[in-house]
Amino acid sequence: MKKGIKRLIITLVVLVLVVAIAFSSVFVLAKTKTIFINRWFVNEKNSTIGVDVSSYQADIDMNKLKEQNIRFIYIKATEGSSARDDRFTENWANASKAGLLSGAYHFFSFDSEGKTQAENFIKTVGTDIKGRLLPAVDIEYYGDKEKNPPAKEDVIRELRVWLETIEKEYGVKPMIYTGADIYKKYLKGEFDEYKKWISSLYTPLSWNYKDDWYIWQYLNRGELQGYTGGERYIDLNVLNKDKSLEDLIVK
Repeated sequence: MKKGIKRLIITLVVLVLVVAIAFSSVFVLAKTKTIFINRWFVNEKNSTIGVDVSSYQADIDMNKLKEQNIRFIYIKATEGSSARDDRFTENWANASKAGLLSGAYHFFSFDSEGKTQAENFIKTVGTDIKGRLLPAVDIEYYGDKEKNPPAKEDVIRELRVWLETIEKEYGVKPMIYTGADIYKKYLKGEFDEYKKWISSLYTPLSWNYKDDWYIWQYLNRGELQGYTGGERYIDLNVLNKDKSLEDLIVK
């Protein structure tokens, strides 16, 4: 009897060690961006799933996206003070024709003024966005900015100008898209009144972000039908199960 108990204990210890090693390996691989585990944590069949696109996806069939249970789409409109996405106009029109709930986003530049960036967005998107999703601003590192990050006070000042200019034009507070790293370094405690769209591509959002959010970008290696001639992959997003898409629509 004692030998049997001893064997059982040894077996259980070995099993615990094996599980611990396996979990640690998965965690390390996820952190080093070797594998994508987020799909294990998102019930895509029973969640509100959306995509975000730009000219990288080239020709996009909005109806085909809808057929795959895509409920909303964010479309890149502008970048910095003068750049416009080559595909924005057609994507914006086609999303509307297909009845696919859509919003426009701006890629924020650390190298130009928030005012001129907002003016670029407004001129490109137009003044009537009723029935669309909230305008959004994408704040992330680019080029050498991660190694040489801009001063916090500069980012806060120019971003606030962008947000306030957009709100004055459209009568709604824009949504902020960013990653947990940028959020913690620049935004936390400064823009709490704005809805958040957070990117966490390699680990579940709850592992590295604890504050309120509306949309989680959980994968940048999604593969769907309906876009051709460009990038193989498409970004996938999920709406917070405790939120409603209605809260993101411009009335």
